[in-house]
Amino acid sequence: MKPVKVGLLGLGTVGAGVVRILEGNQEDLSSQVGSPILIERIAVRTPGKLRDIEVDAAKITADPWEVIRDPQIDVIVEVMGGIAGTKEYILEALERGKHIVTANKDLMALHGSEILAKAQEKGCDVFYEASVAGGIPIIRTLIEGFSSDKIMKIMGIVNGTTNYILSKMSREGASYADVLKEAQELGYAEADPTSDVEGLDAARKMAILGTLGFRTNVELGDVSVRGMSGVSKEDIAFAKRLGYEMKLLGIAERQDEEFSISVQPTMIRASHPLASVNGVFNAVFVFGQAVGETMFYGAGAGAMPTATSIVADLVAVIKNLKLGVNGLKQIVPYKQKKLKSDEDIFFKNFLHLHVDDKAGVLAKITQVFAEYEVSLDSVVQQPNPNNPDAEIIIVTHNASKASFEKVLRHLEELPVIHRIKSHYRVEG
Repeated sequence: MKPVKVGLLGLGTVGAGVVRILEGNQEDLSSQVGSPILIERIAVRTPGKLRDIEVDAAKITADPWEVIRDPQIDVIVEVMGGIAGTKEYILEALERGKHIVTANKDLMALHGSEILAKAQEKGCDVFYEASVAGGIPIIRTLIEGFSSDKIMKIMGIVNGTTNYILSKMSREGASYADVLKEAQELGYAEADPTSDVEGLDAARKMAILGTLGFRTNVELGDVSVRGMSGVSKEDIAFAKRLGYEMKLLGIAERQDEEFSISVQPTMIRASHPLASVNGVFNAVFVFGQAVGETMFYGAGAGAMPTATSIVADLVAVIKNLKLGVNGLKQIVPYKQKKLKSDEDIFFKNFLHLHVDDKAGVLAKITQVFAEYEVSLDSVVQQPNPNNPDAEIIIVTHNASKASFEKVLRHLEELPVIHRIKSHYRVEG
């Protein structure tokens, strides 16, 4: 049996995980695809670096082009990250008829349409399961499992760092700053956590999921993003008191052919399955028009869960290669993009106000809501011995995003309101 030869770009923790799985499970993998799977060449930044995995030094190169241009290599596995140079490597590999497996969410979120179009032109596979939610097979599920259904909503916890922070704040009543520091010490958060805590990482993943779920070209700029660095332990305490948990959620939903996608801290009903997803775990909730509610849960990051998804994609590429059907399963966006306007995006809202502690204030506030036709679900005046102001908690019924933003702007101008302490979307 002629072996299938693989070129590996990157040998960090995930790349090493790929090597371990291929070497440790070679017998099982070979039986699935009908031939051995061999890593032929590996491109690394520092060839002489000591690593915790042994590989043949003759296979190591510092030049990725040596891997791309090697005529013996059938499949390129990209785990080096980055965008500019990596994009050129992948496009050139496709031009040469090589199939691609990648874990690069940034690249696929920003340039996925171009890469998939090139793959379709050249009859090549590009699989990227590991780019979203680590070891959870959500991309394959959206492409294959929902192929007969129409996806109406995708709602997910797709960043483990932020979920760890919010879970810890919820369980222990700790502050954001304290938990972030702990997450950095444990290696769950980067030294510069901006991409995670400001929602940028989750936004890239939601752009990928939205593109697959809605079959249209969702760009990163189409995702409305609000980070969670401003969430306080007081906000979380209020959420719990009202029967909610705070999560950084990516939410993609459509009505007819119009859609909206956002990433934002959200109060989700404690009875909802996503509310019980804690720590660094991820989960994606998908609502199909026919199947209804489904949820997919698991490890959203880590060397071995991510490597598992990569090798599963590699197996799929090789099976297609044996059948001669490479390039036929690509989901190239074909629907016209129709974004919802703010007037057509509806959800419930939580609002925490510091106001004058005197008669008539509540009437003035409710009058503002009535002016913009935002109805109220509940209003609670919260006593706080440490605050001379009165504190009012409001939860609205479903209201358009545009109307609620008008309410906020009007409230900021009211002399009786000292501060809009916080406001969040409410789900479930």
